[in-house]
Amino acid sequence: MMNHHCRHHEISVEVPVVSRNGWAVVYAGFIIMLLCFFILLCAYSVTDTSKVSQAVRSFSTAVALPTTEHSATGRGGDIASPKEGRIAGTDSHIDELYHSIEKMATELGMGNDIHASLSGKGMLLQLSNSILFAPGRATVLPDGQKLIAHVGDMMVSHPMYNLRIEGHTDNTPIHTAQYPSNWELSTLRAVNVLRCLTDRRSIDAGRLSAVGFGEYTPRFPNDTPENKAKNRRVELFFFRNDIKKVVQ
Repeated sequence: MMNHHCRHHEISVEVPVVSRNGWAVVYAGFIIMLLCFFILLCAYSVTDTSKVSQAVRSFSTAVALPTTEHSATGRGGDIASPKEGRIAGTDSHIDELYHSIEKMATELGMGNDIHASLSGKGMLLQLSNSILFAPGRATVLPDGQKLIAHVGDMMVSHPMYNLRIEGHTDNTPIHTAQYPSNWELSTLRAVNVLRCLTDRRSIDAGRLSAVGFGEYTPRFPNDTPENKAKNRRVELFFFRNDIKKVVQ
C-alpha cells in the first residue's frame, strides 16, 4: 500500500510540471509571432526614398510632363531657371528658347508675371492670368495678345517643338451661364490662347494642344490672396516633336 501511494504521489507531481511547460511554449511562440509581426510592419513602413524618386522620374518620363518646384501635383524632374543655364538632358534649341523668353519678358516689362523652367523633356513657361485675362473672363487681353504673338514667333522659329497649353484657376468657385465651373473657365482660357496663336501666326495646329485643369493642380495652397493669384495661370510646355504621342 505504501508503494502504491508513492507511485500515485509521483504522478500527481509530474502532471502540473508538464502543464506549466506547455503554457511556456505557447507563450514563447506567441511572443515570437508578435515580434515577427512588428518587424514586418516596420519593414513595410520604411520608405526607400531613392526608389520613390526613381519611380517618380520614370513616371514623369513616361507621360512627358514637366514640373515646377512649387507644384502641388508633385510632377518630378530636373528644374533650372533661365539664368542657371542648361541642364543635363536638354539640347541647344532649349537654350535659344530660354534666351527668347528672357528677351521677351524684358521687352514687354512682364518679368514678374513670367517664369520659365527647364526639365529634361522641354521648357515650361508659366504666365500669370493677370497679363492674359480679366478676372472671371477667358478673352485674351491686348497685352496678352502681344505676349502670345512672341510665343508664336518662337514656335515658328523652332519647328522641332510642339506646345501644350494648360489653363489653371484658384479654388474660388464660379457659376455663370458661360462658365458653370472652373473647369470650363480654365479650359476656354487655354483654348483661346491656342486660337490666338493660330490666328496671329501660321502654325500647324497639329503641334498644339489645350487642356483645362480648373483649381485641381495648384502651385501653392489657396490660403491667401497672394497664393491664389499665383495659382491663376496659364502654363505653356514646349516639348520635342518626337515625344508628341507620349504627351498627348
